[in-house]
Amino acid sequence: MEGIGQILKTTKPGILIVDDNDDILEYLSHDMEKSYQIFTAKDGDKAFSILQHEMIQLVVSDVMMPKLDGFELCEKIKLTLELSHIPVILLTAKNTLQARIQGLKAGADAYIEKPFSLDHLYAQIENLLASRLKLKQCYAQLPHVHINSIAHTQMDEAFLERLVNTILTHLDETQLDVERLSVLMNMSKPTLYRKIRSISDLSPHDIINLTRLKKAADLIHSGNHRVNELAEEAGYNSAGQFRRNFYKYFKMSPSEYIDKAYQKSSL
Repeated sequence: MEGIGQILKTTKPGILIVDDNDDILEYLSHDMEKSYQIFTAKDGDKAFSILQHEMIQLVVSDVMMPKLDGFELCEKIKLTLELSHIPVILLTAKNTLQARIQGLKAGADAYIEKPFSLDHLYAQIENLLASRLKLKQCYAQLPHVHINSIAHTQMDEAFLERLVNTILTHLDETQLDVERLSVLMNMSKPTLYRKIRSISDLSPHDIINLTRLKKAADLIHSGNHRVNELAEEAGYNSAGQFRRNFYKYFKMSPSEYIDKAYQKSSL
C-alpha cells in the first residue's frame, strides 16, 4: 500500500520567474531549470494568468515592471483565495527601508536586493519550500497535528478551517468525495482540487481521510478506545477500512495509537 511519504513526493517544484529583462529571465531560467520546473513572464499581468493555469509552488519576481509591478502582483496573489498560499520572493534594486516595508505590506515572503548571488536566491527558495514541506509532512503523518499548521496566510487558515468543518459536519456520509465536497464548499471541482493540492500536496480524498482519522484520534484521547465505535464515529463503513487507512497515513494501527495514548495519560 502506498504510504504518505510517497503521496507527498512530487516532481520538480514549479517556479514562476517574473522580470521584464530578457537577459535576467534567460539567466535565471537556464540555471534553475536543473532543479525546478520553470515558467517565465515579462510582466505581472502575464504572471497572474500563468498562476491561474499552472501548478506553481513559488514566485520569484522583479519589482519594477510594466502593467503590474512586483508589489502589486504579490498583493494580488496574497488576496486571491486560490493563490494566497504561494510564497513570493521579490528581487529589487530598491534597497531603502521604505521599499522593504512596502514589500512586507504586500505579503512578500522574502526580499532580495539586486545585484544578488544565485547561491543566496537558491538558499532562500529551498528554505521556503523545505519549511512548507516539513509542515505538510507533519500534518499528514502525525494524528494530533491540526490542518491550520500548514496555513501561511489568514485567507488560507479561513479556507482550511471551513474545509475541515464542512467535512466534519458531513462525517456520516461514508461516500463523501471531491464532487460532493466541491458542492458543499461552493467551489468548482478543479478549483477545489488545485487549492487543496497546492496548499497540502495532498488530494481532496486524502484530506477527507485525514480529517476522519484525526477525528478518531481526538476521540481516542477523549477516552474512547473501541475500534469499531471509532470507525463508525469517523464515518467508515467498516473497522477494517478504518484500520487500513489509519496505518496507511500514520504508520501504526489504531490499537497501537490507543496504547500510546493510554501510556501517556498514565504518566
